Amino acid sequence: MIESHRTVRTPIRIGSEMIAIEPDTEVDLDLRMESVSEGVLVTGTASGETAGQCSRCLEPVEDTVTVFLTELFAYPDSETDKTTSDEEVHRVDGDQIDLEQSLIDAVGLELPMSPLCREDCPGLCPDCGVALAVAEPGHSHEKIDPRWAGLADKLGQMGDQTTDNG
Repeated sequence: MIESHRTVRTPIRIGSEMIAIEPDTEVDLDLRMESVSEGVLVTGTASGETAGQCSRCLEPVEDTVTVFLTELFAYPDSETDKTTSDEEVHRVDGDQIDLEQSLIDAVGLELPMSPLCREDCPGLCPDCGVALAVAEPGHSHEKIDPRWAGLADKLGQMGDQTTDNG
C-alpha cells in the first residue's frame, strides 16, 4: 500500500459551462493505492477551487469541490483486463496510472448543473435584466398580455374620447 498526498495543477478546465475548476488551478490529492489481485485499487479524495456564475443572476460564484475516488486500474493480462472493454475499467500502463479521466468524471458528477450564488437567489428581471436582489422592493413593469393589447388600445381610445367630450 502506498499513500500519496500531493498538490497538482489542472492542465484543462474540469466541469461544466456554468462552474468548473479552471485550468492551472491547484488540486489537492489525498490517495491510497493498494495492490489487489486484478490491479491497483486507488481510493481517496481530490479537492479544488471552482469558479463560475450563478445560473439565475449570472453573478460570479466561487466554491470548493471535494470528490471521493475509488477506481480499479487493471494489470495487463489480468482476468479483468481480458474480460472488460477499455471504457469499463482503467488500465495500469507500465508502472503508471492515469487519474485524469477519473477526476474529470468525479468532478463532473459532483458539481451542480445550475449553480446558485445563494439558495434564495431571485434572478434577473425578465423585462429589464436588473438583478432582483439589488432592485427596489416591488420592482415590476406594466405589461399587457398581447392577447388583450387590441382591446386595451380600443379602451384607451374610448377613454380619450370621453374626456374630450366631457
